[in-house]
Amino acid sequence: AIVLFQKIEGVEVCLFSMYVQEFGAECADPNQRRVYLSYLDSVKFFRPDVKTVSGEALRTYVYHEILIGYLEYCKQRGFTSCYIWACPPLKGEDYILYCHPEIQKTPKSDKLREWYLSMLRKAVKERIVVELTNLYDHFFITTKECKAKVTAARLPYFDGDYWPGAAEDMINQLFLEEDDRKLQKKGKLKKTITKRALRAAGQTDLSGNASKDAILMQKLGETIYPMKEDFIMVHLQHSCSHCSTLMVAGKRWVCHQCKSFYICDSCYDSEQRLEAKERHPSNSRDLHVLHPVDIVGVPEDTKDRDDVLECEFFDTRQAFLSLCQGNHYQYDTLRRAKHSSMMVLYHLHNPTAPAFVTTCNICNNDIEAGQGWRCEECPDFDVCAGCYNKDGGANHRHKLTNHPCVDRNAQNKEARQMRIQQARRMLDLLVHAHKCRTAGCQYPDCRRLKGLFGHATRCQKRAAGGCSLCQRTWSLLQLHARTCKESKCTIPRCRDLKAHLRWTQQQSESRRRAAVNEMMRQRAAEVARS
Repeated sequence: AIVLFQKIEGVEVCLFSMYVQEFGAECADPNQRRVYLSYLDSVKFFRPDVKTVSGEALRTYVYHEILIGYLEYCKQRGFTSCYIWACPPLKGEDYILYCHPEIQKTPKSDKLREWYLSMLRKAVKERIVVELTNLYDHFFITTKECKAKVTAARLPYFDGDYWPGAAEDMINQLFLEEDDRKLQKKGKLKKTITKRALRAAGQTDLSGNASKDAILMQKLGETIYPMKEDFIMVHLQHSCSHCSTLMVAGKRWVCHQCKSFYICDSCYDSEQRLEAKERHPSNSRDLHVLHPVDIVGVPEDTKDRDDVLECEFFDTRQAFLSLCQGNHYQYDTLRRAKHSSMMVLYHLHNPTAPAFVTTCNICNNDIEAGQGWRCEECPDFDVCAGCYNKDGGANHRHKLTNHPCVDRNAQNKEARQMRIQQARRMLDLLVHAHKCRTAGCQYPDCRRLKGLFGHATRCQKRAAGGCSLCQRTWSLLQLHARTCKESKCTIPRCRDLKAHLRWTQQQSESRRRAAVNEMMRQRAAEVARS
């Protein structure tokens, strides 16, 4: 998460935010060394509201410089490409910042795309970006001397992107159609994709799976083609003209007679084994000489050397948006934006503070942290200090206990690091306690955590009913699920919680895809009428 603040009238105001996904050198293909610009959002309070010499708004110039600076930073760290889906938010929906000013218009798809492209053209001039293309042209068609396979396995798979969701829907549809054909039993089925077509697409595997892969790419290509310009591919390193690999080591072999022709060491070795008439260029009788250029300045690992500032409210754009929506941290006026920004910074620097404000059940006023009284029996009964002092809690049938004070040293860096280490120790303890079968385990707190698990299985009140022990167990399980990367994790409810998080996100993504498809249908209908 990258957030820009500007001090306006003495107050820090959040103006711009973007979420990126970085897949480093340690990731497997096809995501290796790739960056996805996932979401970007801003509010129109930038000062001064003037234009630059070139005629663009100063606000636009600053936002472009942030993006160009980020791309340069990615290139220096060893990333090879950045992917951008130019998709404006749906009407009435927010990406990151909650509730925009009424005067701020939502850009149309073509305007947003041009906003990104004008920024990228500046990056090309500054030699940060080496090539601009789009998802369709790079992965779905083979041009000139390109020998790369047209297969879904080459497509980078980003969380929240258009094509993975669309592909999953298409795969489900393919399986349903296949099941229907099997039920009908109308004899031998004619294959939709022939072996000749598979060979033409560069497939060496001519099995049924390759046929399904080709059908998927054909359907996906047909869907993406009308809006291909919205799926922008930014190359930070040169792409091999034969295998489409983005080159990071060794040499690239350049043809000075052809425009933008580069091949990697592996493809050059293969080229040298061919007969002269089959070598580059394939459409000419002349033989072009390829010149080696050393690839330098690309680090082996892509690790970020900056300190990690952990905060669960900034983990995902949905978590940040939920925090703002739940507390009415709005950005529709400057006055509200100031308050919202201050509260966002408070939660960033005080991650242990409660996310949502507690209200007194008697006078309905907000209760300051550490100044109220809570009923441990009732699921949601809180009393402020003023109301408690009047009657000492005599009007409530259960005993009231004082709220714990928030740690005032939360802004201290050492205190924050201590909390992070403590959370990690608790997660390690959770995994250990789940697997441990020793009655007298030497691991500290193992028996206590097993006791919590045992209580959670027997408790009738549960976390929803207000049981504090169950709530602690549930919070620990949720924290584990957010950080767990094991697909077959055996920790209780881990898979359920991860599935629920995925489902929540998929609902939002499905609405976005449906809106984009509807927009494309309307556009096609308008073209047909004209």
